[in-house]
Amino acid sequence: MLVDVKAPELSESVQSGSLLDWRKQPGDFVNRDEALTDLETDKVILEVAAPVSGVLTEICLLSGSEVKAGDVLARIETETAGAVIVAAESVEPAEISVQNSPMPAAESLIRKLADTQLFPSAEVVEPAPAVLVAPITAAPCAPCAPERNERRVQMTRLRQRIAERLKEAQNTAAMLTTFNEINMAPVMELRSKYQERFQKEHGVKLGFMSFFSKAVCQALKVYPLVNASIDGRDVVYHDYYDIGMAVSSERGLVVPIMRNADRMSFAEIEKQIADFGKRANSLELTLEEMEGGTFTISNGGVFGSLLSTPILNPPQSGVLGLHKIQDRPIAENGQVVIRPMMYVALSYDHRIIDGREAVSFLKAVKDALEDPARLLLEL
Repeated sequence: MLVDVKAPELSESVQSGSLLDWRKQPGDFVNRDEALTDLETDKVILEVAAPVSGVLTEICLLSGSEVKAGDVLARIETETAGAVIVAAESVEPAEISVQNSPMPAAESLIRKLADTQLFPSAEVVEPAPAVLVAPITAAPCAPCAPERNERRVQMTRLRQRIAERLKEAQNTAAMLTTFNEINMAPVMELRSKYQERFQKEHGVKLGFMSFFSKAVCQALKVYPLVNASIDGRDVVYHDYYDIGMAVSSERGLVVPIMRNADRMSFAEIEKQIADFGKRANSLELTLEEMEGGTFTISNGGVFGSLLSTPILNPPQSGVLGLHKIQDRPIAENGQVVIRPMMYVALSYDHRIIDGREAVSFLKAVKDALEDPARLLLEL
């Protein structure tokens, strides 16, 4: 019985995907739930597995094909008579074996090919008479020109989608960026003091992102426009705080969403971020985890970025960019001192957020991090 292998269901926001390389070929036996290929969408990669055990008899859509949910990708024969399919051109003569073949003509052809390879023609060819050739003096070789090769590689659907959304943000939003700097010494001292106990208690390291997540949620509650979005002529206020965490993966930038971040503890935030990073590289993030979000945090500092202007993730109206912590001289109580400083940047949609709200929001984040006890006391 032939069983169709169909494309999996997609979310409402994803209409189609592209087939990646097939891991099996026609004639291969496959087990139930064995991976056959992958379907790449603009957000995640979905594994397509065999629904039954049997022989893969037909591949209906080739790699690179555009696929929608429910499309038939291949077919599997569950009832076989034990026939072994052999590609004559890819098998060594000693390995060719045909069992229970219903096609004598094909068997005869395969055996003929095998005999030809095992017993080549015995005809003796007389060697040509030797010809004396005068030695030729080679002309000096001109310096070889350096190679100027080019390669054309199609963008992945994820990269295409990233390009579309970034261009959409530039074309639709009135983006503006405001900057500030944060003295990270208080947070670093707190981390150093409690890192060992925190890790022993919760099984995860205490990083900087939990502090920033808490500070952002606290500031968003004071300045709700930064957590809002535009829908036509309406401003949509969100009374929840779903924070997107920009994560770099081998396929490109992905932004999984941390739901209700304001209700999460420091340990829960750190565990969630660690899980996002791990599953982003193993391509295990789901479509649901990538959808929505009211605000985004992007940490370019892990790559050494000192200053940048992050770009909005539509339809969100704000994104916070974090940067490298660097010792710098600053004035403190009339004295020049060295402190671990971080530049932070808030890009925002100026259509609904005025400079006053943007600057005040960023200062609220700064104040909370320079006095981290306020985060614990929610002050």
